[in-house]
Amino acid sequence: MPVVRVEMWTGRTHAQKQELARVITEAMVNIAHTTPEATIVIFEDIPKENWAQSGTLASEMET
Repeated sequence: MPVVRVEMWTGRTHAQKQELARVITEAMVNIAHTTPEATIVIFEDIPKENWAQSGTLASEMET
């Protein structure tokens, strides 16, 4: 049973997560030869103040 974890900043819509879940599952089925029923996708929304890159919090970075 493959488990795919997707960590990303908070702010993606329900529809975006639905599409991501669909295409990630499809890729796992086609490439890893698993089944949709066995594929689990877990989304973890992380606030920008809990994410840092190069020593700087993402909430303090200019986008």
